Amino acid sequence: MKVVHVAAGVIVNGRGEVLIAKRPDHTHQGGLWEFPGGKVEAGESVPAALARELLEELAIEVTHSRPLICIRHDYADKSVLLDVWKVTGFSGEPQGNEGQPVAWVGADQLLDFAFPAANVPIVAAARLSDRMAITGAAASVEDYVEKVGRAIDRGATIVQVRAHQLDDATYVEVAKAVAALCRRRGVVAIANTVPGLYQQTGCHGLHVTSERLKGLSERPVSQQAWFSASCHSPEQLRKAEALGVDFVTLSPVFKTTTHPEVEPLGWSQFQEWVSQAKVPVFALGGVDAEKLKQSFDCGAQGIAGIRDFWEGDCC
Repeated sequence: MKVVHVAAGVIVNGRGEVLIAKRPDHTHQGGLWEFPGGKVEAGESVPAALARELLEELAIEVTHSRPLICIRHDYADKSVLLDVWKVTGFSGEPQGNEGQPVAWVGADQLLDFAFPAANVPIVAAARLSDRMAITGAAASVEDYVEKVGRAIDRGATIVQVRAHQLDDATYVEVAKAVAALCRRRGVVAIANTVPGLYQQTGCHGLHVTSERLKGLSERPVSQQAWFSASCHSPEQLRKAEALGVDFVTLSPVFKTTTHPEVEPLGWSQFQEWVSQAKVPVFALGGVDAEKLKQSFDCGAQGIAGIRDFWEGDCC
C-alpha cells in the first residue's frame, strides 16, 4: 500500500492555544478536525512543505518550528505518514483560505473534538510539554513540595512522583501534596505507583514501571487521565501502545549513576526505536536541558529526568 507523506503543524499562539481546522465533508476523513498541513512533494523537505501548505491554507508564514512527532497510520483504504512539527512562530492571522472552519482551542480542549484515528497521538503530543521532572529523595512531605516547586521554577511542566522507598500511606500523602501544588502552578502531576494507590493521590495520571507494565492486560485508568509507562526495548514499546498509553519514557539514552550496569542506547538507537513508536516518547537517562534540541531532532517529545530538576540526593 502506498504511503502518503504529510507535513502537519501543531500551531501554538502566545496564549498556548492550538489551531485546528475542519476537513471538508467530501474528503478522506471528512467532517473531522485536523492539524493543518498537506502532502510533501517529491524532493521537498518537510519544513518547506509545511511552510507552503500553511501559507496556502491559512495565509500565515512560518518563522519558527521544530519536529514534534512522526506517526505512520494504516487506514483500510490508505496509509499516511504524518510528519508533525510544532509551530510557535508565524506572521499573519490564520484564516480558512479554502473555506474550511478554523478554531483556536486550549490544549486540553482538544479532547472535545473528533479527529481522525491517526491524529490521536498527535493530540497527546500537542497537550504535553517537553520537560518532565522525576522526583528524587526528600526528607519530608514539606521537603518534597519545596523541591517540586523549585523543579517547576527550573522549567518542569510535568512532575512524575516517583518514591518507591516510601510506604504506601506516606507515598499517598506526598503525592497528594505534590498534586495540589502542581494544580496551583498549572503543572501536570503523574503518580508513579500501582493503580490502586493512584486513585488516592489526586494526580492527573498514572505512570507504571516496565515491571508493572508486564502484568497489565488493559489500560488501568480512564481515558480522561494520563497513562504512561517506562520502556527499555521495542517489545515494551509495543506492549505499552497495545495498552493505550498516552506517552512513554525510553531509557537510558546515556549511562547513568543510578543504573551504571545498563548499556545506554545512544541517540542513534534511541532515534531508531522512536521512529517506530506510535505515541510521544520522552528521552530519559543522562539527558538535561542542553540535550533538549537533540531530543527533538531524534523524534522525542522532550526530556525527563531527576538530576536536571532535583536538588540533593536523587539516587
